[in-house]
Amino acid sequence: MASHRLARINAQIQRELSLIINQKAKDKRLHNSTFGITDVKATQDLKVAKVYISVIGTQQEKEDIIDALNNAKGFLRSSLGRVLKTHTTPELIFKIDESVEYGMHIDEILSNLKNEKNQ
Repeated sequence: MASHRLARINAQIQRELSLIINQKAKDKRLHNSTFGITDVKATQDLKVAKVYISVIGTQQEKEDIIDALNNAKGFLRSSLGRVLKTHTTPELIFKIDESVEYGMHIDEILSNLKNEKNQ
């Protein structure tokens, strides 16, 4: 039962953070169209939530997004606290999610193999 509740809270955090960033964040780096929240994993006690970010771009662009999110962490957490129906608002830890780029890399390899086979 608790894991179902946690899954709902993770989904709500992901949804609300996306809205807050898109509508209220002032840092222009956060309005990058190649940036998105892919997953949220909060601890059972809701003290910490790891927020996984996907950025399609250079390593510098990834670092800029993480830096901007860390600079806005207090604002994001307090805004999130206003809409979450929980006793505590988790500390936000932002991490780069490499799975999207890894999947694109695998697709490219498979496409190249298919092209080589057809030649």
